[in-house]
Amino acid sequence: MSKKQRILIVDDDAGTANLVRLYLERAGYAVDVSYNGLDAIEKAKKQIPDLMVLDVMLPDLNGLEICRQIRSESDVPIIMLTAKVLEPDRIQGFARGADDYVTKPFSPKELVARVQAVIRRCSHDPLPNGPKQVTRGKFTADFERREVRFGDIALKLTPAEFRLLSVMIMEPNRVFSRGELIERAFGIDYEAFDRTLDVHILHLRRKLKKVEPTGDRCINTIYGMGYTMKVDQ
Repeated sequence: MSKKQRILIVDDDAGTANLVRLYLERAGYAVDVSYNGLDAIEKAKKQIPDLMVLDVMLPDLNGLEICRQIRSESDVPIIMLTAKVLEPDRIQGFARGADDYVTKPFSPKELVARVQAVIRRCSHDPLPNGPKQVTRGKFTADFERREVRFGDIALKLTPAEFRLLSVMIMEPNRVFSRGELIERAFGIDYEAFDRTLDVHILHLRRKLKKVEPTGDRCINTIYGMGYTMKVDQ
């Protein structure tokens, strides 16, 4: 019998947390609950969950700070819960490494579907049957270690950044439309919008620039078309 995937719910509202727990357990998941950020970080470090459902508004640490701390040590998928519906609020969460957003009030059935989709998407490999390691110019993508090196330096990437960069490394100097890049990196069920993709690209450029002053120029915007990875073969 296969081991149940474990979900960590972080929400200071006991009613919401228990409702989400009920629906996730009915869907076949093992569920833990934390009612504050410090407890959530401690639990996530002791036993890394398969996914976190993380409320933004918490009494001690807000969800964005928790997301930042967790993401600095773990690639665990994170779904943020928030009452904020404006695009800049979502962008802020994605920039800190969130994998998806669900706005309150929400349908528990929808949340379960999002959990299933994110777990499925995060297990998606840009090269499921490809080589274990690929080198293009200064870039080396290691698919076993889930790591990209630029020269001799391993880039500190979020899971989304790793997938995006891996796709572009595999086909350098090719122009990807936004839709194609999203589909190749995340799968067709990824409900991202162009601005979110732009944020991921922006953060990739900043990380490359920290390694090398001109590193950000490796990812080029082709206006009206999409993005391309410039690599000297």
